[in-house]
Amino acid sequence: MAVALLVALPIYADGYNTNWYYEVDKKSAWQGDLTARLKAIEGVFEGQLGVYVQNLASGEAFSWRAHDPWYLASLIKIPVAAQVLAERQAGTLTLDDRLTLARSDFVDGAGPTNWHDPGTPISIRYLMEQMITVSDNTATDMLIDRVGLAAVNARARAMIAASGGNPDEMGPISKLVGVRQGVYGEFHPDARELGGMDFIALRQHSVSQRGQALARVLGVSTDTFAQPDYDHAFDAYEATGENVGTLSAFGDLLASLHPARQAVAMEDVNDEQRQALLALMLRTRSGKQRLQAGMGSGISFAHKTGTQQRRSCDAGIAERTNAVMATHGPWVIVTCTRGPEAVSAHERALARVGEALRYSGALGKAW
Repeated sequence: MAVALLVALPIYADGYNTNWYYEVDKKSAWQGDLTARLKAIEGVFEGQLGVYVQNLASGEAFSWRAHDPWYLASLIKIPVAAQVLAERQAGTLTLDDRLTLARSDFVDGAGPTNWHDPGTPISIRYLMEQMITVSDNTATDMLIDRVGLAAVNARARAMIAASGGNPDEMGPISKLVGVRQGVYGEFHPDARELGGMDFIALRQHSVSQRGQALARVLGVSTDTFAQPDYDHAFDAYEATGENVGTLSAFGDLLASLHPARQAVAMEDVNDEQRQALLALMLRTRSGKQRLQAGMGSGISFAHKTGTQQRRSCDAGIAERTNAVMATHGPWVIVTCTRGPEAVSAHERALARVGEALRYSGALGKAW
């Protein structure tokens, strides 16, 4: 699957109006400045950065490893939300509908949904809020179960295509419990049969001890494991292509949400639904020490964050207060990092990327 994804990445599917924006024919002076700043940040970070910026008004785009495949982590929750809103528009659900929390729904990670008792009815509105603003995994999987994983994957592809991008640059999206089954399954195939509560228990152990803890749960020896440790297991899982995509493709996905772009293929997610999702993304409470910390005041950022083992992302649509649309955006910004173990190191790097965007002129005149 990984090979298929990597082979497919450079190839644009027939029928898509790809690359309406441009990265070669027009390169403003800020692009060279931003490149120099990113090189400096990466040297201190001791990892890798991926950065994609697209001005939705002018079409000018910038790429720093944005055409490489990256693990997108919780960024995939945006197409989940878009599919929920598509079904709201179609009348097949309302945000006041309630889903019953089952014990099998629990997934480790942030968010308050796990604080509820099994059997509790929870509104779709509440689940959407928690999924986007604090990246609640249990809420996400409950919503995926409601709308269907196939529909979520189709939605992601439709959003990319609506902006003229190549949907084949996005790998398959999985449930969050599926991520855990995939990662631990790289140690031993029997781990793919474990459930959310099993992974919650495994997460109580430090990363260095999770392999031994898994062996005890499965009743096997670590000698039978295909991977030596959690880092290698996660690398192997990422290589399968699940929840992996190029930052430029994810930028196209985000662009389909903004009224600056007429998303013809998104008629089943109208402007009302798109504005509802952008308003929700503006309330994101995670990642305050990432891009926003560097971009500072004077800009609004409707965004979503993602965090996984040695990987972090921050992506959204930025707009300047009282900006002139023709010359000052809005901008799609997609950034991911990989390398150091400490999340704080990733957040410092992403904050410095925010500063680089601000002071290079990538987001208009520096402020």
